[in-house]
Amino acid sequence: MNYDIKDIGLAPKGKLRIEWAENDMPVLRQIRARFKKEKPLKGITLAACLHVTTETANLAITLKEGGANVFLCASNPLSTQDDVAASLVKDYGIPTFAIKGEDSKTYFKHINAVLDANPTLTMDDGADLVSELHKNRVKQLPSIVCGTEETTTGVIRLKSLAKAGKLKFPILAVNEAMTKHFFDNRYGTGQSTMDGIIRATNRLVAGSTFVVAGYGWCGRGLASRAHGMGAHVLVTEIDPVKALEAVMDGFQVMPMREAVKKADFICTVTGNKSVVGEKDFAVMKDGCIISNSGHFDVEIDLKALAKISTKRRMIRDFVEEFTVKGGKKVYVLGEGRLINLASAEGHPASVMDMSFANQALGAEFMLKNSKKHEPKVYVIPEEVDREIAALKLESLDVKMDVLTSEQKKYLGSWEEGTN
Repeated sequence: MNYDIKDIGLAPKGKLRIEWAENDMPVLRQIRARFKKEKPLKGITLAACLHVTTETANLAITLKEGGANVFLCASNPLSTQDDVAASLVKDYGIPTFAIKGEDSKTYFKHINAVLDANPTLTMDDGADLVSELHKNRVKQLPSIVCGTEETTTGVIRLKSLAKAGKLKFPILAVNEAMTKHFFDNRYGTGQSTMDGIIRATNRLVAGSTFVVAGYGWCGRGLASRAHGMGAHVLVTEIDPVKALEAVMDGFQVMPMREAVKKADFICTVTGNKSVVGEKDFAVMKDGCIISNSGHFDVEIDLKALAKISTKRRMIRDFVEEFTVKGGKKVYVLGEGRLINLASAEGHPASVMDMSFANQALGAEFMLKNSKKHEPKVYVIPEEVDREIAALKLESLDVKMDVLTSEQKKYLGSWEEGTN
């Protein structure tokens, strides 16, 4: 079996951590049991570009149990858990190409390694895999049946590709599921980002001024968690509706240029580039700590920061100190990459249980309906979303009300109104 990982000797530790995560992934466990019996992915070669973590390992194992030949690479150079990668290879026979801290050349070599398997289905997190196919491996495109995409950033890229008329196979936007928004983006990103920042810095959040750039699902979660830890939260936004929502949620909204003057912490979660740029660094408060929890490392303009710096050094693991002209110091966490995966372990397993349930059922749905789909980006069906929510509630032993026949009739009619 071909693979490229840091150290196969790390497998025993990785296997224990995979099992620990599985304990908190009851929905995916139920799906795995059905997949093992029904084999809905039998004969499919699946190329997955995802964060190689304990939770992803459980998804990969589920997909393999469903009959797929799974090939896995990392979707971020700093997000790989090397012991997990080792266990996937040694204990589960899943070819894995991922090393924490790999350079850009190795990162794309690994993407191409999984594409060398000639996949019929893609599973992406950020659309780098699909982008590589469309840019440099176009001869493989006719053999791809369909794909799925995990992130907001990836969906934006794929919709742009589709709008240009260049997307060559249908892709399901798993990210658009409500169970993904609620659990992964809001609760998962909120908690794991704060976890990453605290692990990297060991700084007290209470009493600090914490700037959240972007008030989408991820930003809402992060702002809520920072506020809950005692920070004074400022929000920056470009969307008037989201900005208004942040105000109504009790947060102060202002432009980034003003917010950086007060910030002890800044975290970007926008999916855009140069959110914190050269003009912001010029007026930034001394000692400000900057991090990113958006998918790509473009939200902080590190080239601009390096240009105005007189000195830079690694002062802690995942903390780089930049001294700018005049002696002011600025600290960047995790090379501007996803801090929740760079210095921490990413989302809790119970959160990824929902996201990866969407991935598994989404892949099954796309394969079943591939002949009906054009090369577009599709939203995950509401019935799949509701099925996952119901399975999660069942695992939590939560009961709901059920409509009576009279109520169903009332909701489906127009005749009845005021008595």
